[in-house]
Amino acid sequence: MKKLLLVLFLLFSGLVFSFAQNNDTISTDGVTFTSASDTLVVQKKEPAKPAVVVVPAKIAKLPAPSLWAIFIKGFIGGVLAFFMPCIFPMLPMTIAFFTKSSGTKNSAIGKALIYGLSIIVIYVVLGLFTSVAFGADALNALSTSGVFNLFFFLVLVAFAASFLGAFELVLPSVWVNAMDAKSDKAGLAGLFFMAFTLALVSFSCTGPIIGTLLVQAATEGALLAPAIGMLGFSFALAMPFALFAMFPHWMRSLPKSGGWLNSVKVVLGFLELALSMKFLSNVDLAYHWHLFDREVFLVLWIVIAALAGFYLLGKLKFSHDSALDHIAVSRLFLAIIAFSFSMYLVPGLWGAPLRSVSALLPPMSTQDFDLSAGVSATSGSIPDSGPHKYTTLFDKPKGFNPFFDYDEGLAYAKKTHKPVMIDFTGHACVNCRKMEANVWTDQQIAKRINEDYVLIQLYVDDKTDLAIKEQTTTPQGRAIKTIGNKWSYLQTSKFLSNSQPFYVLLDQDSEQPLVAPNGADYDPVSYLKFLDSGLNAYKITHK
Repeated sequence: MKKLLLVLFLLFSGLVFSFAQNNDTISTDGVTFTSASDTLVVQKKEPAKPAVVVVPAKIAKLPAPSLWAIFIKGFIGGVLAFFMPCIFPMLPMTIAFFTKSSGTKNSAIGKALIYGLSIIVIYVVLGLFTSVAFGADALNALSTSGVFNLFFFLVLVAFAASFLGAFELVLPSVWVNAMDAKSDKAGLAGLFFMAFTLALVSFSCTGPIIGTLLVQAATEGALLAPAIGMLGFSFALAMPFALFAMFPHWMRSLPKSGGWLNSVKVVLGFLELALSMKFLSNVDLAYHWHLFDREVFLVLWIVIAALAGFYLLGKLKFSHDSALDHIAVSRLFLAIIAFSFSMYLVPGLWGAPLRSVSALLPPMSTQDFDLSAGVSATSGSIPDSGPHKYTTLFDKPKGFNPFFDYDEGLAYAKKTHKPVMIDFTGHACVNCRKMEANVWTDQQIAKRINEDYVLIQLYVDDKTDLAIKEQTTTPQGRAIKTIGNKWSYLQTSKFLSNSQPFYVLLDQDSEQPLVAPNGADYDPVSYLKFLDSGLNAYKITHK
C-alpha cells in the first residue's frame, strides 16, 4: 500500500500549483476616469453624450471568485493531513473505541458522525476567526503586502523544517491535558472534546498544512475564503472516521503504520519549501531588491526537486527515517517525477518560457542570462517612443514596450491617435505573469497590442515612494505615498475593482472605457475578441 505515496505526492503537487489559479472580480458600472494632476476624480458618465460603450455579453459578465476552488484546495490538504503520522495511526483506535463503547452498530455510527461533525466545527471556527480578525479589505491587502509576504515566507520555511524533522510543532501540554480530561465526559460534550484533543495532539503534523491553507486562503481576498478552506480541510479529515465506523471491515484493507508515514512528511516538507520561494519572490519584486531573480528562483527549485528525488531513492536520509532495505515501485515512480521536474526546469536557466509553471516564477525580464533574448515569440512591431518614466524601475514583459505612468502613456496615445490598453498588474500577481507568458505571447494578440494600442502597465503593489510633489491625500483621507498607492487608488476609485490583472481599453480622447474591462482570460481566442471589440468600438466613435 505504499503506492499511497504516489497519490499523496500528486495531490500535494496539484495543491501547490493550483495556488497560481486565483480568481478576479470586476465592477465598472457607470464609471469612467480622468486625471487632474495628482488628484484622481470620479465622474459619472454624462447621459447627453452618445453611447460609445459597446459591451459584449460574454465579456461583461465575468465569473465571480469561486469558493469551490478554495474548498477543493482545503479538501486536498485534509486528505494529506489524514495520512500524517499524528492522525493515521489514531484511526483504528478511535473506531475501536466507538464500536466497543456502543451497544449497537447504529450507536457507533452516530458517535462517529458527531465526532466528525465536531472536527468540522472546530476547524471552520478557526477559519471564521481568521476572517473576522482581518476583514475582507485586510485579507485582500495581504497578497500585496511586502511585510506579510516576508512573514508568510518565514512561516512556510518553518513549516517545511518541521516536516523535514528539524523540530516538532507542539502546542502547550496544558491545553492537550485539559481537553483530554474533558473528553472523558459522557455524551456529546465528551465526543466534542475528543475531537478537540485530536486537533491539538496532531498539530505537529497538521499545523504546517493548516498554516499553508490559511495563508493561501487569506491572500485570495475573499472574506469567507479561510472558513471555506477549513471546511474542505475538516470535511476530508472527518470523513474517514464516519466511513470506517459505518464499514469497519474496510479497516483490513488499510496499510499498516510504519516508516512510510514519515516519508510522506518529508516529501511534503520539500514541496512546502519550494512553495515558500514564491512569497520571497513577491517581496523581492515589490521592493526592487533584484536578489531573487528568475534564474536564482529556478536554481533553488531545481536543487529542491533533485534532493527530493535522492531522498525517495534512499540516497539522502534524516535521523528519524527508518531503514530502507529496498526501493518500492511507488518510491521509484515518485523519484522519476521529482528528477523529471528538476530536469524540466533546467532549460529555464537559459530563457525557456516553462509555461506550465510560469505563473509561479519571477518575470522573464528579471533573468540576467537569456539565450532567447534575440528570438521574440511575439509578432508585430514594438513601439519605440524613447525612454519612459519608471523604465529603469519596472521590468518590461518580453516583446512589449509599455508605459508605466498613466499620464505619460495617455499623452503618447493622443499624439499617435491610438486607444489605450491599461493593465492594472502587480508584482505578486501570479495570474498577471501567466497572462503575459501564455496569452500575450500569442502572435495575433502581441501584434494587436503592439500595433493597435498604447500599452500602460500600472503596478498597484509597488513600494517605491513617489516624488514629494506627487504625494497627496485622497478625499477619503487615504495617503498616496507610493507608486502602488497611486495606481491602486486609481483602479478602486474609477473602476470599483481591486483585483489583478484588470484590463481596461480606453478612448484616449474621452478617457472613457470602450468596452467593459476584462480580467484574466487564458483562452487566446476569447482574449483576442476582447481586444478586437475595443477596436471596433473605437472605430465607431472616431469615424
